[in-house]
Amino acid sequence: MKLRDIGPAWGKILRGQKPLLSLEITRECPLRCPGCYAYEPSHLQSIGSLRELGDYKGDDLIAGVLALVRRLRPIHLSIVGGEPLVRYRELGVLLPKFADMNIEVQLVTSAVRPIPLEWQNCRGLHLVVSVDGLQPEHDQRRSPATYERILKHIAGHRITVHCTITRPQLQRPDYLCDFAGFWSAREEVQNIWFSLFTPQDGEQSRERLGPEDRQFALARLTELRSRFPKVDLPDPVLRGYHRPPASPQECVFAQVTNCISSDLTTRITPCQFGGRPVCSECGCMASAGLTAIGRHKLGKLIPVSMIFDASRKLGEHYSRRLS
Repeated sequence: MKLRDIGPAWGKILRGQKPLLSLEITRECPLRCPGCYAYEPSHLQSIGSLRELGDYKGDDLIAGVLALVRRLRPIHLSIVGGEPLVRYRELGVLLPKFADMNIEVQLVTSAVRPIPLEWQNCRGLHLVVSVDGLQPEHDQRRSPATYERILKHIAGHRITVHCTITRPQLQRPDYLCDFAGFWSAREEVQNIWFSLFTPQDGEQSRERLGPEDRQFALARLTELRSRFPKVDLPDPVLRGYHRPPASPQECVFAQVTNCISSDLTTRITPCQFGGRPVCSECGCMASAGLTAIGRHKLGKLIPVSMIFDASRKLGEHYSRRLS
């Protein structure tokens, strides 16, 4: 969400609406990535994982998504999955329509298949390619979406590379630097984003960061910003990583985002991670940035989050009265 969207977003909040929409457009994915939250057994609470839910394709998917978007009227839409490129034909119809509706779209993909070149002309489309570290580790985790395929499939596009930092990546001090250096040299790459692995309650996986791992990672990210201009980590994001929200109720991003799964009905709660995420170890970029902004005090007295919370409650009150 850009600065110019703050006004419209606040207007929707005052009307009891959520300005952001995260949509799992399909349950299908050819990958089996370790630590993928969408396929965890508790992702959709009692319903189970994403693979256990229904989804749509063809004209039914196009009509269903358009109906959902017209009803919720987000100013920003994040398309995730599954793997969105499984539905590239349907997206080829939907993306121009979103542009006509003046909706900013972020499409998150593994680039496991070619990204249609005509998408270059889609106004307001931002392509984000998930890369899990340097080639040896990434190819092992994300096959068949290997480095070779990614480099081939992003040709002719302008993309953002997104890497989720996990504990194994921190065992070598220069790992993140080597990663940023490799992708900074690619002309297709506009920005490089880093998030931190967000665990589920009770999770004891090798990906989970300990407190010292987290502090080490944040120190390295601060250094990378000065060395590689494409590393896009604003100060609010880093502040949010240092001090995540204590609960979903304190997470501005969770409060302003509708998260809908592949049947176009099921809501993902308490945020896009689903299940029971450990908020004190949250590594979501959007959550970190909005949390830090929410803690900023206007006139050094009133936190922005207090005004936001009052606006949200007022909007919900009037929305209930009008319904």
